[in-house]
This record gives sequence, structure tokens and C-alpha cells, in this order.
Amino acid sequence: MLNYNGTLISSTEASIPVTNRGLHYGDAVFETIKVSAGKILFWEDHYFRLMASMRILRMEIPMNFTLEFLQDAITKTIEAQPEKQNAFRVKLLVWRGWGGKYTPTSNEVEYLIIPEPIDNPFYILSETPYEVELFKDHYVNSGLLSTLKTNNRAINVLGSVFAHENGYQNCLMLNDKKQVIEALNGNLFLVNGYKIKTPPLSDGCLNGILRKQLLSIIAQLPDYVLEETFISPFELQKADELFVTNTIVGIQPITKYRKKTYGNTVAKDLLGKLNAKARLG
Repeated sequence: MLNYNGTLISSTEASIPVTNRGLHYGDAVFETIKVSAGKILFWEDHYFRLMASMRILRMEIPMNFTLEFLQDAITKTIEAQPEKQNAFRVKLLVWRGWGGKYTPTSNEVEYLIIPEPIDNPFYILSETPYEVELFKDHYVNSGLLSTLKTNNRAINVLGSVFAHENGYQNCLMLNDKKQVIEALNGNLFLVNGYKIKTPPLSDGCLNGILRKQLLSIIAQLPDYVLEETFISPFELQKADELFVTNTIVGIQPITKYRKKTYGNTVAKDLLGKLNAKARLG
């Protein structure tokens, strides 16, 4: 079951008008949310990021788009699912109403909630090989728009095709200054000794929810020094660990980049603390 503007409808019966600005112009934002045992993990962070993204894109935020309203809409959609799973991936998609072509005359928005059952209620650390490579065919512009979760994902799609064709599990993306900013599906962290680095938002990386959570966790740990600073491609093979973070997987250790292999000691340590925060938060 899907939730289209507050109406629950089966996926086989759902339809969206062809006059859809998300389809035509990529004029849409979305949140990918993990729901565990009926609890929406880090819901306030997701909500406020969505509101900030809509404001930046000058979408009119409806008066009823409160934290409680959207939380209730997600919960009702989950409860209506025929699959009685403990965990779901939920995509909350918001787009601007049609109203015109290149310049919209209407600023009303519509929304769609799409749930998908997943196996793991909380975050587990994968021990399987996970090899990455740099994706250098196209570059991400550094700046505010690149930090938003819009449906303009052409570079990510092309990078995924490149990874699939060449046998990699993921790719790392570069910005227009040739700095490493993130993976195709999440934020990047680099560990070197007791130092943990991640690119700043000003470099163009996604303003990830798990990135925010880990920054908060690491800042409270006396054993690590956290740096939000640019990462050069030359640093990758000197690192002790590399890992990718996103809302659904949590922390995904990278095991190999070119000739360098990596451990996952810090990733394991942080994952336990992340799960504790998800349960208590």
C-alpha cells in the first residue's frame, strides 16, 4: 500500500499524472527513512531536513505538514502493509504541483509515501568484501544544492552503472575541485589512527542524517579527533579505514580500494554506539 496525498492505495492501482514536475524537471525532494518495530528512526532529523530542503527549493510548505502529521501518515501507511515485517525502508517524496512548464504558476505540493520491507530492524556490520573505485566521468558541483536529497541523481545513476560494469560494490565521487566528497549512496568517513575525517557540506556532499548522528557520537568520544575537512584522492590509500554511512545500512566498511585493503575496528565501535542511539533516540 502507498500513501498518495493522504489516500492509501495499492501499488498496482496507483498512478501519477503525466503533468508531474518531479518527472519532467526533477523538481522534487525526498527522504529515505528507516522504520524499526514501528519506530521511525531519527524522525525529527528527517523532518527538519525535509522542511529545510523545501524552503531552499522555494516550495510552499502546507500548514498541515507538521512533524506529527507526516509521522502519522508514515505510521498509517506502515500499518496498512500486508507484509508484517519488523523493518521498512520508507521513501517520502514531495514535488511541486504542475501549474505551468518551466516557470511554475502554482507552488502547491503533493507527496507520496512508499514503504518497502527490509530484513534488519537495526544496523549490522557487513563482513563481506566491499571494493570501491573513483568515479571520474562526471563531477558534483560544490555548493548548497548538492547537499539536498533531490531526485536529480543522474551522476549517481551513471556511477552505479560504472560500478556494476566493472565489478565494484560502490564508487566514490569527486566534486568540481577534484576532492573526494561521498559514495554513490552515502557519506564517506576516513580513519587514520585516532583521526576521523569527513568532507564538509561546503564541498558538496549530501547532508546525511547518519552523517549528522555520527558527527555527534564521535564528538563525545575522547579516543578520536573529528575533522570536517576536504579529502584528497591521494589520502585514500594511506587510510586505516574507510566507511560509508546511510540511513538504511548504517555503516558500511570499505574493504578495498585499488591495492589497499582496510580494517573495520573503528566502524564496529561506532556501529554499537549508533544502534544504542537509534534505540534510545
